[in-house]
Amino acid sequence: MLTISNHVALADWEIDISQIRAQGAGGQNVNKVASAVHLRFDILRSTLPAFYKERLMALNDQRISKEGVVIIKAQSYRTLELNKEDALARLKELIISATKQQKVRRPTKPTKGSQRRRVDHKTRKGKIKSLRGKVSTS
Repeated sequence: MLTISNHVALADWEIDISQIRAQGAGGQNVNKVASAVHLRFDILRSTLPAFYKERLMALNDQRISKEGVVIIKAQSYRTLELNKEDALARLKELIISATKQQKVRRPTKPTKGSQRRRVDHKTRKGKIKSLRGKVSTS
């Protein structure tokens, strides 16, 4: 059971966790032991409220396929248990991040003073750079 909030929780049958061998360097142990985790979570078939499903499907995230399946690969730790916890924590973080309301950006203009300061700074730098030229010996 993965608890997302006070009212929302995911049952164990909704999350498919399979063991895989970890990639990368690690010596003999990494080649023998399947300690990495592949987590699959189908958004559309889950018991999440419709609001969560819509937000998750609207996310532009590599971990979410077009069919609505979240795929998370966890292989940071040496043990299977820690990798499972890491994958579940990342799934929970993804679902929570989808529900956060983004602030509306209101475009602003720079003030006259800041524009003037920027141009003054540019002219000062230009004068300094013009003095770096070759020195005439005549």
